[in-house]
Amino acid sequence: MPVMTRRAIGLGVAAMVASRPARADLESAARTEGSVNWYVAQMSGEAAESMGRRFTKLYPGVSVSVIRTTGQVAYERLQQELKNNTPTCDVFSSTDISQYPALIKRNALAHYEPVNAAELARPYQGLGEKGFYYPTTGSLQIVIYNTKTVTGADIPRRCTDLLDPKFNRRVGIAHPAFSGYFGQWVLAMRRLYGWSYFEKLAANNPRIGRSGNDPLTLLNAGECRVGTGPASTSAVNIARGNPIAIVYPEDGTVLTVGPSAITAAAPHPNAARLFMEWLLSRDYAEACRDWSLEPVRADAEPLLGLKQIGDINTISLTAAEIARELPEAIEQWRDTFGN
Repeated sequence: MPVMTRRAIGLGVAAMVASRPARADLESAARTEGSVNWYVAQMSGEAAESMGRRFTKLYPGVSVSVIRTTGQVAYERLQQELKNNTPTCDVFSSTDISQYPALIKRNALAHYEPVNAAELARPYQGLGEKGFYYPTTGSLQIVIYNTKTVTGADIPRRCTDLLDPKFNRRVGIAHPAFSGYFGQWVLAMRRLYGWSYFEKLAANNPRIGRSGNDPLTLLNAGECRVGTGPASTSAVNIARGNPIAIVYPEDGTVLTVGPSAITAAAPHPNAARLFMEWLLSRDYAEACRDWSLEPVRADAEPLLGLKQIGDINTISLTAAEIARELPEAIEQWRDTFGN
């Protein structure tokens, strides 16, 4: 008799509905399966391999096969598996939350409600779909500045301060077609101020990279004075002694998430459920801090130098908003910035 029983549910979505087993039974069933295949884009390959070893140390007998790629490549690989009916992925951890509703429509995600989902910090609650996908990493998109060239009254306090002519040609930003997290920042600014915000930003001749981390490189080199960036990588730069400082904008800090889900055709469904519980556990939150990743649990300590997530005025977007609005915003971006 398997620990988990499956049955289809209606309403046009895939579901693998399981009787909730005791944790000991789940661990035993996971050990019988022996492994879990993890497609992950939310961290470096080195960090992901370390996470896998940590999980196996906690649950001996369940190894983790890490397939680390970008979110888009992982998504394309998963779609090929669905097309060819060759399931390999057990747990899918991407940086693009808009992929998950599309997978639900294809009946590609399993239905499972992790016990540990109740421990998500308040700003992360609801940034997923109950029973299908949940935030397992977070990223705060903040304003940064070079402490050697920006002081006193020149320190930006709001996102609109990036439009100030005194920063002409010295603003570093990413590109929404390449950075999903920065793309969400673009959508948030468009919601707050309309597209005129970006027309004014274009008039300030910003330096445009691709990755959300590219502005940090420009600020460290002194080529830019202010810009945008992820809080976690910024905190790492500060800890290394680089001339970077963080501002949580008064008009809102954009909170982006990397969700995780179990695939409906997971070859190792019990190991996948155990792994999903771990991705929302305190132990995983501590592992995230070790790798300078922002944890999502309410009881997790923030990264060194960062505020507690509950103390920050955050702005977030739903998966549906991102999927619906980002393609249009990218086209607007190219029309305005010419790239």
